[in-house]
Amino acid sequence: MAENPLHTHTLERLREEGIVRPRDLESVGISRSALRRLVERGEAERIARGLYLITGADITEHHTLASVAKRVPRGIVCLLTALRYHEIGTQSPNEVWMAIDRKARKPRLDDLPVRFVRFSGAALTYGVQRIEVEGVPTRITSPARTIVDCFRYRNKIGLDVALEALRDGLRSRIATVDEIWRAAEACRALNVMRPYVEAVD
Repeated sequence: MAENPLHTHTLERLREEGIVRPRDLESVGISRSALRRLVERGEAERIARGLYLITGADITEHHTLASVAKRVPRGIVCLLTALRYHEIGTQSPNEVWMAIDRKARKPRLDDLPVRFVRFSGAALTYGVQRIEVEGVPTRITSPARTIVDCFRYRNKIGLDVALEALRDGLRSRIATVDEIWRAAEACRALNVMRPYVEAVD
C-alpha cells in the first residue's frame, strides 16, 4: 500500500524540527490528529506536556534544556545551566535555569525541572547568544555574561560557584577579562566584580 503523503510530510517535519509543539505543526497545515496517529503507531512520542519528538531521535545531554527552551521560547538559558552548556566549572544542575522578563508572567512547567530568575533592561539583551539545541532555537547567555550573572546572583547560587566560574572561564580562555568587564558594565555589576576580577587577573 502506498504511503500516505500527509503521513510522510508529518514525519519529515518532525525530523526537521526536533522537538515540536502541536501548534508548530498546525502552522504548516498538520493537524493534532495526524500527530496523535503518529504517537499511536509508535512513530512519535510525547516527551512532556505539549511536546513531541520523533521516535528514535538523537537525544543529547541537553535534552531537558531543549524541552524547556521549546516551551519558553522567549526565555534565556542562564546561570548554572549556561555554565554547564559552556563547560565552565564543575556545576551539574538538576534544573534548567532560565531568565524571563521582569514583567513577564511566569510559565507553568510542572512536568519539567526549571528554575526561573528575572532579568530587566540591558540584561535581557546584552551577551545573549542564539544557538540551536536538538533543533530548538535557544537563547543563552555568553560565557562572559554567564560569569557576570553568577556574581549578580551569588546569593542564589553561592559565591564559591561564581569564583569557580571566574577562575575557570579565564584559565580556559573561554572568556577574557575585557569581555567580563564589558558584560559587568552593561549589567551594572562592576562594583560587585571589581575586587574578584582584580584578584585573579
